Amino acid sequence: MGTAPSVAFAQAPVSSVSGSGDSLEQRIERVERLLEARGEQQIRMGEQLMNLQREVSELRGITEEHAHQLNEVLERQRDLYQEIDRRVGEMRSGGSASSDATATVAVPTRDDRGGVAYSDNLSENQAYDRAIALVLEERRYDDAIPAFRAFIQNYPNSGYLGNAHYWLGQLLYSRNEYGEARQHFREVVDNYPESNKRADCMLKLGIIAQSENNNSQARQRFEQVINEYPNSTEAGLARTRLNNLR
Repeated sequence: MGTAPSVAFAQAPVSSVSGSGDSLEQRIERVERLLEARGEQQIRMGEQLMNLQREVSELRGITEEHAHQLNEVLERQRDLYQEIDRRVGEMRSGGSASSDATATVAVPTRDDRGGVAYSDNLSENQAYDRAIALVLEERRYDDAIPAFRAFIQNYPNSGYLGNAHYWLGQLLYSRNEYGEARQHFREVVDNYPESNKRADCMLKLGIIAQSENNNSQARQRFEQVINEYPNSTEAGLARTRLNNLR
């Protein structure tokens, strides 16, 4: 028998995952591309994270704004109920039957809305009641503005004056007439320290300043709200706006 022919087995080529056949420059270039792609991905992720944080902050601010608006609605309802109670009390006591407003004697009663004694002058009460009714009952806001202006002019010593300035400021603020609104809010902040509207007036002064890009003034007002009314809804809104100031 002849010997079996020898078979030569060629070794299969093995490609290296590291690209051992590539030159050093090619491998360095490939690593640089990988690092660049990873860096771009990290940048995109960072931008997405910043956008999410900004959206969360905006949503938190919107939620707090809505809570504040709801609180204002509830406060207006409370004001309306107190007006009704006061009117019913006057009718029961016969106070509204007097036709001589200057002859009536002041009653030592306190107005829950402003924390100050209200006048028993019938014409003064009627003028204030009418202006308030335009806001709280009839929602005729444009008509309420001249009504409150007339009241402030005609009754400069009224116990309702602080509230009148507040409501007039609110009405003007809602119409973006910030210049005049600021004057009335300042009047409450500076001259009516016991008013339960004072914190909201401070907050509105800060918002007006922020809308005018006067961030230093806005910061001062927001900090004032936080310092003087730390547990109020207005303080929570002030903190949110303060954090968003540049």
